[in-house]
Amino acid sequence: MPRDGRHEGPVAERVATLNARYKHHSATAVLEHALADHDLGQVALVSSFGAESVVLLHLVSVIAPETPVLFIDTRMLFQETLDYQRELAEKLHLCDVRTIRAAQPRVAFEDPDNTLHQFNTDACCNVRKVEPLERALAPFDGWITGRKRFQNADRGTIDFFENEGDFRIKVNPLAHWGREDLEEYMVENRLPRHPLVAKGYPSIGCAPCTSPVKPGEDPRAGRWRGQAKTECGIHFIDGKAVRPKENAA
Repeated sequence: MPRDGRHEGPVAERVATLNARYKHHSATAVLEHALADHDLGQVALVSSFGAESVVLLHLVSVIAPETPVLFIDTRMLFQETLDYQRELAEKLHLCDVRTIRAAQPRVAFEDPDNTLHQFNTDACCNVRKVEPLERALAPFDGWITGRKRFQNADRGTIDFFENEGDFRIKVNPLAHWGREDLEEYMVENRLPRHPLVAKGYPSIGCAPCTSPVKPGEDPRAGRWRGQAKTECGIHFIDGKAVRPKENAA
């Protein structure tokens, strides 16, 4: 659904208005009302179909099933994730799931032997995730994410709505949910779990860069273990892009 030029106000002002308007709302109310809010515009849900994704996918399938769902297939995902994506799409009757992949000529040029992740994870994420998602999000005014405050320190202050670079709005309906809320929702609604969760993966990305997490560790400790990197680059924190440089070597 393309933008229609309705939104003349600065993104920062619309974000402030939305956060004030829905400050005391629940995740369900944010989805029910905000998705039809003039100040938000047209949005898509971006999902990794990871460890906690089923909660937000289920909410959207019930409240606004026509919402486009963008799934980034980096071609380096666990087979379990690909199988889980197909299972959820069928079980939740998701009617507009769009699989997003990098252009093969671009991957062939930047990562001809599929080893880029071994020496430059930022560049690998950029070509396989950031660039394809930017193209896919171009028609939208905003996008829905599953980011939550408890996931790590960098996400500890996120609001329901964020200003993404003064050109798009990010919606985080589950920002205030804790791990116990997610668990309760999945149990009550009898939702299928990602098979790797039972094997010690509370956060799941690409297979080469994801490892199991030990008890007591940060839930995202298994992502890019041993590196300072904590985000793949598709998210912003405090209005700043957490992305690799365009021509990272």
